[in-house]
Amino acid sequence: MSIIFDSVKKCFLLNTPGTTYCIRLYKERYLLHGGWFHRMEQWSDTCVMPVQDHAFSPVPADQYEDSCFSPDSQQEEYPVSGRTDFRSAAIETEMADGSGTFDLFYEGYRIIPGKPVIPGLPSVYVYDNTEADTLELDLRDSESGLLVTLHYSIWNICDVICRHVTVKNTGTGTGIYKGKNIILRKAMSTSMDFSGSRYRMLQLSGAHARERHPVFRPLMPGMQSIESRRGTSSHQENPFVALLGYNADEEQGEVFGFSLVYSGNFIALAEVDQFNMTRIQTGINPCNFTWRLEPGESFFTPETVQVRSEQGLGGMSRIYHWLYREHLCRGRWRDADRPVAINNWEATFFDFTEDKLVKIAKAAADTGVELFVLDDGWFAKRNSDRSSLGDWYANKEKLPGGLKSLAARIKGLGLKFGLWVEPEMISPDSDLYRSHQDWCLHIHRRSRSVGRNQYVLDLSRSDVVDYLAETMSSVFSSADISYIKWDFNRSLTEVGSAVVPPELQMETSHRFILGLYRLLETLTARFPDILFESCSGGGGRFDPGLLYYMPQSWTSDNTDALSRVNIQLGTSIVYPASCMSCHVSAVPNQQVGRFTPFSLRSHVAMAGVYGYELDPAEMPEAQLKEMKEQISLYRKIRHTIQFGRLYRIESPWTESSVAECTDYSAWEYIAPDNSQVVCTVVWTYAEANVPPEIIKLRGLDEKTVYTVEYPDVKEQPGKGPEEKKQKCSGAELMYSGLRLQCLPQYEDSLLLVLSEFGG
Repeated sequence: MSIIFDSVKKCFLLNTPGTTYCIRLYKERYLLHGGWFHRMEQWSDTCVMPVQDHAFSPVPADQYEDSCFSPDSQQEEYPVSGRTDFRSAAIETEMADGSGTFDLFYEGYRIIPGKPVIPGLPSVYVYDNTEADTLELDLRDSESGLLVTLHYSIWNICDVICRHVTVKNTGTGTGIYKGKNIILRKAMSTSMDFSGSRYRMLQLSGAHARERHPVFRPLMPGMQSIESRRGTSSHQENPFVALLGYNADEEQGEVFGFSLVYSGNFIALAEVDQFNMTRIQTGINPCNFTWRLEPGESFFTPETVQVRSEQGLGGMSRIYHWLYREHLCRGRWRDADRPVAINNWEATFFDFTEDKLVKIAKAAADTGVELFVLDDGWFAKRNSDRSSLGDWYANKEKLPGGLKSLAARIKGLGLKFGLWVEPEMISPDSDLYRSHQDWCLHIHRRSRSVGRNQYVLDLSRSDVVDYLAETMSSVFSSADISYIKWDFNRSLTEVGSAVVPPELQMETSHRFILGLYRLLETLTARFPDILFESCSGGGGRFDPGLLYYMPQSWTSDNTDALSRVNIQLGTSIVYPASCMSCHVSAVPNQQVGRFTPFSLRSHVAMAGVYGYELDPAEMPEAQLKEMKEQISLYRKIRHTIQFGRLYRIESPWTESSVAECTDYSAWEYIAPDNSQVVCTVVWTYAEANVPPEIIKLRGLDEKTVYTVEYPDVKEQPGKGPEEKKQKCSGAELMYSGLRLQCLPQYEDSLLLVLSEFGG
């Protein structure tokens, strides 16, 4: 059993295959944290925080006789506000008497086989109940009738603990509290106290077109946090943090990851207190948030996925990759190789006709592209970004035969047809807005901000969600559509609703996310064969909550190859390659104006779900031939890349340890059945008169002999086709290394493929 209650030591031991998470019960009332460490079958509480007197750490009234005990100096499991712990509380409320002070004392526990779903929210899932067990701990404030249940799902097949919280107003309070509502102001999904602070905090930060760059910083006394207040998980911060031990690197050392399965406003914080203890919390951002609980009502927090790794950052990443690929993404596309796509956006922007699109598709089909995606501009009067969002019918001037005619012509070329939509938005210049001006998020008597010339529909309203479900269903069934790119191109402002009373307005941002999830659940169930890809100006909503409904995301609007190295490797810290949509675009690049070689752009895009953002109908014959060769190569290696194990050999955020005079990044994928290895090297700086690089691969079988090929290296002086192949043992490749058969060049790249040759 993965969950054990020791009735003598009064502790719960939560065991994954390689870890033990301990929860202590003190005096039958207080839940204290006992640590998360390497798995052990017995626990003797020798390392718990001692109970001793500290100045300015008050003692709870019920522990007055034990004057040394104060939660202020202990590792708490789910701390409350207003009592004797002055650090960040996990839960804050407003009670019927106007105060925010209450208690949460232990009441009981349950152990449930499997992993229950969270009502209305996405979460990772099990296939059968043998894969996980769930501990539920009940904490109660007897005066107000507030019941808080902590849920811990302990995985039996990986070192993962999933946590969320249920907050219920039982209505059974006493005196002034009885039968009254409770206002929830804060409810964290996870709160965990570490006994020390010698860690580095990792966050994934950036901006539009510069998303998810890893940032490492040592923990300091006080508060350090990341958050989003934009209504989305955001380009600026991703809902993820990790703590790394000071000896941890890419492949060794202790790492703790915390990933929130949520797509709206969030916060993740690390607070170092006066005793050098560290409190980690993740959950819905309490800024501009309240939730009114009437008697009998419950609130469910989103899920935090906690990972502990002793194999460094890479070990943590591979756990997240496997879990999110196998137990978060759903549907027929979860396990299927994703098609090679071409998107018309950078080729045409808003200026296209049906014939022009078919011409692009014909040229793309001749190179081996498998999916053609029609982006923005296909509907109503959409000739710029200033109108028509909400009017989801074909622009007959551009598409006289509508979507059905275009899709049929595309399919006739042997391609699948995909379509761009932005359902959550509405243009001021649209028939929908003229008919329903109260359908957008707004605050009565306040002006309405615009972003990208558009407003945001109020998805907290059930009538708006129902309308969108029917409207999008009509669009998706109007033609033979195989793929949908679902965009979201502005942050939320004036977050209010026309249909709720003043006392409930602060619930709107979370209700918006619940409405989005309901809409996506409806549409993905109705159209199970469509491959859905999420987008928010690129990577502004690249989070686990969306991946539950859409198995891949547009990684960034920035398609420059060198920029994408940073973005994609940063994204890979949490998210698998099968979730990252990565395309080759034309040069000069639209976002940064840089010229990079076609081969470099291709090699970098092959790190995820591969495609193109250009016009092959305007490309010279030699480049079309190269494009055809690129697609042929990717088809041979895509299953390894999309579903294999990732090893980051050299990353932009680590100092190069191989060649002092050369800066490069390198990454490696190993096929699920170990039959193929793909390694990519990208140089971002080069110096004269240096030897070829030596790359030490990772994760190979030492005794296996591999054939090493450079499939798209055209010329090697003095070598024939067979001489380009090398045969090396896994031990040699990992410990001695592989000397690459080329000299480093600025903005150059190399892709090599290893296959098993034999023992």
